[in-house]
Amino acid sequence: MKKIVLTGGGTLGHVTPHLALIPRLQEAGYEIHYIGTENGMEAPKMRAVPGVTYHAVKSGKLRRYHSWQNFTDPFRVIAGAFQSARLMGKIRPDVVFSKGGFVAVPVVFGAWLHRIPVLCHESDLTPGLANKLCRPFAKRFATTFPECAQALGAKAEMTGTPLRPELFTGNREKGLSLFGFDGKKPVLLMMGGSSGAQSVNACLREALPLLIGEFDVAHLCGRGNLDPSLENTAGYKQIEFLDAELPDALACTDLVLSRAGANALCEFQALGRPMLLIPYPKGASRGDQILNAQSLEKRGLCRVLLQENMTPASLAEAIRATWADRDKLAAALKAAPPADGTERILELIEEIQE
Repeated sequence: MKKIVLTGGGTLGHVTPHLALIPRLQEAGYEIHYIGTENGMEAPKMRAVPGVTYHAVKSGKLRRYHSWQNFTDPFRVIAGAFQSARLMGKIRPDVVFSKGGFVAVPVVFGAWLHRIPVLCHESDLTPGLANKLCRPFAKRFATTFPECAQALGAKAEMTGTPLRPELFTGNREKGLSLFGFDGKKPVLLMMGGSSGAQSVNACLREALPLLIGEFDVAHLCGRGNLDPSLENTAGYKQIEFLDAELPDALACTDLVLSRAGANALCEFQALGRPMLLIPYPKGASRGDQILNAQSLEKRGLCRVLLQENMTPASLAEAIRATWADRDKLAAALKAAPPADGTERILELIEEIQE
């Protein structure tokens, strides 16, 4: 039986692509091991997946800003590298697939020490620091964006991102029923959820009087972010979080309002949903969401409203303009290269073992 080690952590964006690959890897007969942090968000997710053996290693965060932890975390990274190297010797996998994040660096290095081939995946338009550090030790790179593949050179190929197959099984009627809509108006879905979406959550709520005459507004606002004063507002439904019902919600969606995280963009693109993106501002991040959104906009796949230009009036106007352009956007999405990279990444996993 072939063995594969999966690794990645720090955000759910480093974890969800693995969830798409795992059933296919199991079908192909792989014994699956996951190396993550002791207490990161990947730990409970992966420990709950049947047939996956979870191994925890020490890891430090790779920061671009000044922090006293910058003096201690390198020692954790070194300790994690030794732990990972020992695990590679113990597991003896045939291949490693890394989704990035700070935990991946010691794992990829440990695989290189044992001459185990590594495939890395980068979701954003520019390589993250972890993947930059992993570059010398990886055999191949898969990317979501063509610009990233070009930046990483001959090792890299644009593949898209592994997407969960259940995303494509949603039922429109079930989605409408979930939100209490009758389907007579187009459905605008706001994908909030993270703390970084709070300003968009607030602005959308202020813009509701300008929108609910034309749209039914479904608002996934994130845990703890419900606004009791808006309960029972006609044409507006707020829900903290969806998991199993998300495919149905997407199936009834006619227009998406979202931040510009790479994995979510691939999901919307694969489903052919017209998008208005409000990327996370550069002052609060490394600017990857702005670049992600600009890349899609340049290819005619979305419309973008920068947060610094966002007011209730400008948001409503941008939503209407995006809806007016929906046929053009849908045609461009249909003609774009596949956003679901599952098949090609599975092929690369096999190819790098040859």
